[in-house]
Amino acid sequence: MGAFLRLTEDLARAQAAEADRRLAAGDGGPLTGIPVAIKDVLCVEGVETTAGSRILAGFRPPYDATAVARLRQAGAVFVGMTNCDEFAMGSSTENSGYQLTRNPHDPGRVPGGSSGGSAAAVAAGEVVAALGTDTGGSIRQPAALCGVVGVKPTYGRVSRYGLIAFASSLDQVGPFARGVRDAAIVLQAIAGFDPKDATSADRPVDLLAELEAGVEGLRLGVPHQYVEVQGMEPGVKAAVDRALLELEGAGAELVEVSLPHTDYGLAAYYIIAPAECSSNLARYDSVRFGYRAEDADTLLDTYLRTRRQGFGPEVRRRIMLGTYALSAGYYDAYYLKAQKVRTLIADDFARAFQRCDAIVSATSPTVAFPIGSRTQDPLAMYLCDVLTLGANLAGLPGVSVPCGTSQGLPVGLQVLAPQWADAMALRVARAYEVVRGG
Repeated sequence: MGAFLRLTEDLARAQAAEADRRLAAGDGGPLTGIPVAIKDVLCVEGVETTAGSRILAGFRPPYDATAVARLRQAGAVFVGMTNCDEFAMGSSTENSGYQLTRNPHDPGRVPGGSSGGSAAAVAAGEVVAALGTDTGGSIRQPAALCGVVGVKPTYGRVSRYGLIAFASSLDQVGPFARGVRDAAIVLQAIAGFDPKDATSADRPVDLLAELEAGVEGLRLGVPHQYVEVQGMEPGVKAAVDRALLELEGAGAELVEVSLPHTDYGLAAYYIIAPAECSSNLARYDSVRFGYRAEDADTLLDTYLRTRRQGFGPEVRRRIMLGTYALSAGYYDAYYLKAQKVRTLIADDFARAFQRCDAIVSATSPTVAFPIGSRTQDPLAMYLCDVLTLGANLAGLPGVSVPCGTSQGLPVGLQVLAPQWADAMALRVARAYEVVRGG
């Protein structure tokens, strides 16, 4: 399936041996000896970590990302680094600078993105769990397309230290697994305050206590803007409608809610995210680390050639969009206005959650699409995130859980909850899983 960019065989053997010792001594935990994969944007000490980009070829971090370090401490066994869209910019993993990843349910189709390698590895049974990152849907969308569970935590719940940044106010680290309980166990292990990340929240984390509490008595919001969204496939809508009826049958009350600024979310996101990426990626100047063009005559020429050769077309496109949006004379018209829209979207969610405990919808308006079918149409690709990016703009937790099929391919049900109510999102997703017989 091409899920992995590189395997960490020696590291895995050493970790497995240590896990055996811990288990024999009765010192193991729920993740001791469990094989996991790491998305290639999270630093693993001594292991080549490239963010799926040629510009970072050969980079070996001298430290672990905090989420990686916590999995290491929990006794997990690292199988390898998974493929992703370059710098996490994409919805199909076709933007990787190295290889193509295929959907295990149909090798002619994409696995979603940007964390497509992690989703495919879990779906194919190559690992029990994997870490991904979600900036506009990059955990939940590939989870939906690959038929696995994917969790985007509340912004600040999991440390971003050691994450190769795309858009710092949107990025969040989260898990993939075959089931909600497994995903909750991984998230419990990696979550919590980290003084190395200024956006990390010092709040208690208990994601398992009410995981099996069910949905009886809960109010689940259904936003009509997410039902009538552009590009919604009839088969996806039918699968999600069945899931809503099953949740209602389990005791939940379905209530209609409104997210009136949904139509502006895509435009706001594709100003804010490229603006932050243009700033974050300015550090790749060929001087301190990473790829350097050899055919340049001057320092400026070195910068220009290195970035032109090292970055792929989608990354260059977003850097240019972001630089333009932040430039003199355009900042107020684009970036500032997009941030105001972001506030309106967050307010929409806050009002909706006054009427419900969680919001449910499709995760992706489509099932996995054929490889190459959208690479020449950036807007069509960006529309893949139309149901997921709102949670990133508002900093909300979200879960995608499989809810049937359309055209023989997986469909995902998305559960969104208020900030810091990650446990509620997981509870609803688990309740649906139980209804489905999981």
